[in-house]
Amino acid sequence: MALNNSKQIQLTGQLKWVERIASVMDDKFRMPGTNFRFGLDPIMNLIPFAGDVSGFVVAAALLYVMAKNGVSRKVLILMAINICVDALLGAIPLLGMVFDFYFKANTRNIRLLKEHYQEGKHTGSGQGIIIILLIVMIVFMAAVVFISYKALQWLFMQF
Repeated sequence: MALNNSKQIQLTGQLKWVERIASVMDDKFRMPGTNFRFGLDPIMNLIPFAGDVSGFVVAAALLYVMAKNGVSRKVLILMAINICVDALLGAIPLLGMVFDFYFKANTRNIRLLKEHYQEGKHTGSGQGIIIILLIVMIVFMAAVVFISYKALQWLFMQF
């Protein structure tokens, strides 16, 4: 994806801003004596609900900025998947808190943006990703319905 010079200059400024926010959220602090880094996102998640929502809002705002600056649809879809995985798994009590220290959606999204703009990767509509997601969701829902049916069947046979 070739960009003209004025668009590239504007995008570079936007990317730096987004990169700074992602760093604060995901890897601003270092655990003393280790190379393990973390940001405000897992710290905010110590506050039930408010932490999850605030992290999601920041990630969604970063996604909006990149959408406004013309990133490909495929990159937007991949970024949205990272944000949703972070929000859904991060919302699980206790396990989600640990998960937030390791799954850094904003950092992953910055990597996607750099690969897209600097290396020309992740171009296209992303329709294949959407189809795969729909298939996975349908299989998951079918498994939930089947397991629920079998559990109810077993439960009623006990009486």
